[in-house]
Amino acid sequence: MAVKITEECISCEACAPECPVAAILEDGHDKNPTDVFYVKPESCVECVDHADKPRCAEACPTEGAIVWDMPYTAEYSEYYAMGNDEGTYKIREHKTKGLMLPTVKAQKFIEDISIEDREAYANVGQF
Repeated sequence: MAVKITEECISCEACAPECPVAAILEDGHDKNPTDVFYVKPESCVECVDHADKPRCAEACPTEGAIVWDMPYTAEYSEYYAMGNDEGTYKIREHKTKGLMLPTVKAQKFIEDISIEDREAYANVGQF
C-alpha cells in the first residue's frame, strides 16, 4: 500500500471510482476491517503509471482523510503482516500463495515521498 484512509473519512464515495486498480472498498464491505473506506494495501499502486499523484486524494474533499503509508515492498512485509494480525489491514489470502504480503507481490510506489513522511502518515494532499 502506499495510501491509507483515516477516521477523517466522511464516506462520501468520491475516492473509490477514481482508483485505477479498484483498491478502495466502501465501509461495510466484508473485506474492509474499518468503519470508513479502506485501501487494500496489496492492490494500491499510488497511481504510478496512471497519474502524477494518487487520484483518490485529488477527489477527496476532506483534508487528512487520505494519508501516506509505507511502501508495499518486501522491506515492509513484517509491518503489513503485523498490521494484518492486529486488524489494521485485511490482506487478501490467495489459495495457493497464502497471504499476499509484499514478499509475495510488491507494488509500485512514488519514491519521492520520504519514509519520514510515510511514518508520520502525512496528508497525501500536501504533496
